[in-house]
Amino acid sequence: MGAGLALAGTGLASGAGLAALSGCALLGTRITRGPYLQSGSDSGIVLRWRSSRPTDSLVRFGTTPDALTHAVHSAALTTEHQVALTGLKPDTLYHYAVGSSEAMPAGGDAAHHFITSPPAGIARPTRIWVIGDAGTGTAQQRAVRDAYLRFNGSGPTHLWLQLGDNAYDRGTDAEHQERVFDVYADLLRRSVTWPTLGNHDTADSTSPPDALPYFQIFSPPIDGRCGGVPSGQKLYYAFDAGDIHFVCLDSMVSSRQPGSPMLKWLEADLAANRCSWTVAFWHHPPYTKGAIDSDTETNATEMRRHVLPLLEQHGVDLVLGGHSHVYERSVLLDGHYGDSATLTDAMRLDAGSGRPQESGPYRKPAGRVPHAGTVYVVVGASGEPLKGPLNHPAMAVSASVAGSLVLDVDARRLEARCLTETGAVLDQFAIVKEPLPAAVGPG
Repeated sequence: MGAGLALAGTGLASGAGLAALSGCALLGTRITRGPYLQSGSDSGIVLRWRSSRPTDSLVRFGTTPDALTHAVHSAALTTEHQVALTGLKPDTLYHYAVGSSEAMPAGGDAAHHFITSPPAGIARPTRIWVIGDAGTGTAQQRAVRDAYLRFNGSGPTHLWLQLGDNAYDRGTDAEHQERVFDVYADLLRRSVTWPTLGNHDTADSTSPPDALPYFQIFSPPIDGRCGGVPSGQKLYYAFDAGDIHFVCLDSMVSSRQPGSPMLKWLEADLAANRCSWTVAFWHHPPYTKGAIDSDTETNATEMRRHVLPLLEQHGVDLVLGGHSHVYERSVLLDGHYGDSATLTDAMRLDAGSGRPQESGPYRKPAGRVPHAGTVYVVVGASGEPLKGPLNHPAMAVSASVAGSLVLDVDARRLEARCLTETGAVLDQFAIVKEPLPAAVGPG
């Protein structure tokens, strides 16, 4: 049942009855995880939650919290609820409540809402929060979160990325509860999170079972429902948010060799992309001299050698990684696939800071022009910073500091800020897309 299902005739209470049902102590069903949002698109979204006992699943939703006039219901009894809403309007704010035909324990208020994406290819100002290696359970993890919430204020977080090692130390279900769901509950109920797999999320296994908590907890769009070419499995996937195309890759489990299923899928997805902006993210960064050395870490080396040529050929603008517990940000690069000693001046397409107030933003032609330059950012200290030499020659900025990355993307401008745990802006850079010169006809 899709978004067009109204409450009339369902026999399920709405409006004022929602509060009464939610407070019914005799029913005794609690929501113990969530609700949280997955696979958001311009016309649909997936709502998930966990209940204290098996029940049916019911989501009510509408454009105001006191008029949840649509419903989607599943009769199957479960504690792991997963309900897809379809037929939604693009770029629209919806409020919702979740529960069962007996009671609605969560929602029906201003705190439970989401915003659908614009149609594919349509630009709108979009705010994105990026965290990496966040799930440490430390006071710094919460300080990084709080610094972002203060910075963002009452504005929307349209989506947020988790760059792996989301739940230390072994990615158990209990660790996800304590270090993801309990820490980010407010964001999870109103902003779709898009994760990638880190080594701690698999307990360092390169062949994790299907029962891995990461696979059970997250519901990425493996069928292409959010844009991009279907991947068919949860390790890597793509999605669109208006005029931004996102590619999530797996640097932990999947083969990174040429001709592997992931790289074949990546090439097909990038070839089909029509968005103006393209952002790729995975766990092991291709360039770092922090807590990890990308010259010697096999996962990072193989991603640099085999994946970066495909990304740069298709004009990818920004690449995000975690794993190395520092913040590092490159200049505008192209064509560097060897170790750090092989970087040449010709590979630095713009060696400036990228800061509007200094050398100016990095400038690229509009669209997806091959080899027009990519910025690489390591966001690996959203839970705890570690030390390192911090001397990779590709980097414009390197620091051992706890923090996150805030991205603001519009039609022609991408602006990024590294926000520390204290709320200070450690780094700021921008990429501007400029129209190609008009063709000159014969004189």
